[in-house]
Amino acid sequence: MSERVGSERAGNDGAEALPGPWRARLAALLGRVRPPLAAIGRLTRHQVRFALVLVGAGWGVLRETLRPYTWRRTVRQEFRLCLRQVVGGGFLSVLVTATLAGLTVVSQAAYWLGFAGMAQMTGSILVSVLVREIAPVLVGVILLGRSGMLSLTEIGMLTLGGQIRAMEAQGLDPFLLLVLPRTFAFTVGGFTLGIIFATVSLLMGFIVTHTAGVISTSVWTFFSNVLRAMSAWDFLIIPLKFVLVGYCIGLGSCLTGLLVDRDDTIATLMPRGFARGILLVLGVNIVFSLGF
Repeated sequence: MSERVGSERAGNDGAEALPGPWRARLAALLGRVRPPLAAIGRLTRHQVRFALVLVGAGWGVLRETLRPYTWRRTVRQEFRLCLRQVVGGGFLSVLVTATLAGLTVVSQAAYWLGFAGMAQMTGSILVSVLVREIAPVLVGVILLGRSGMLSLTEIGMLTLGGQIRAMEAQGLDPFLLLVLPRTFAFTVGGFTLGIIFATVSLLMGFIVTHTAGVISTSVWTFFSNVLRAMSAWDFLIIPLKFVLVGYCIGLGSCLTGLLVDRDDTIATLMPRGFARGILLVLGVNIVFSLGF
């Protein structure tokens, strides 16, 4: 505080040392520049604050999940309810999206690779493009739209309505009761829906190409070729992508609901949560694409 007062006093002394017209111009220039600089500073501080809270809360969820006394009856009940909503609410959307992806990506890839005489590369192309890159992004978007926005709205309304402060006043930790079970439910749901998406899309692609006469092998041979095209890293990275996408969507949605400002409403909260969720999904995909 004393340093800031000293610097302001030094700046005022420096400005007072200028001639009268230059002092007025400098004051007018500072008056025009200060508001946009303050807005940029507030925006940067707000975004960095969320990223730092996300990292800290992510480590907190991992640490508390491994402690046996964390999983009390109320936490287990919240986990079951959220998992049922995540998997049950996103199941039909995943089936429809996977069917469309199978009808387009798989059938087109099998057709054109067969037409070019490169049918032996069908398995590796499908693993690299569909299962490894497209499936985590589409599953993340479905998770965010079907369940992430719902959790964000529920926790955001509890925060704006003062129920979160009431819980803290009663000695109840919202992080353990709301954030931890929902984040873990999104993690399990992301893995489950991701495996369903990959299996259904490949199966629908096989059905279309087999019916059209592009592929003459059996379904077991088709899936065997896809599995043989996967490397050892693929067996680790693909499930890990589904797990991390679900983890980031659940954690980001819950934290966005908890970190609302006093002036926030649903109209400002939902676009912010959706944008953060999309960035998290793409961030996970890009990190794995660059690293592996």
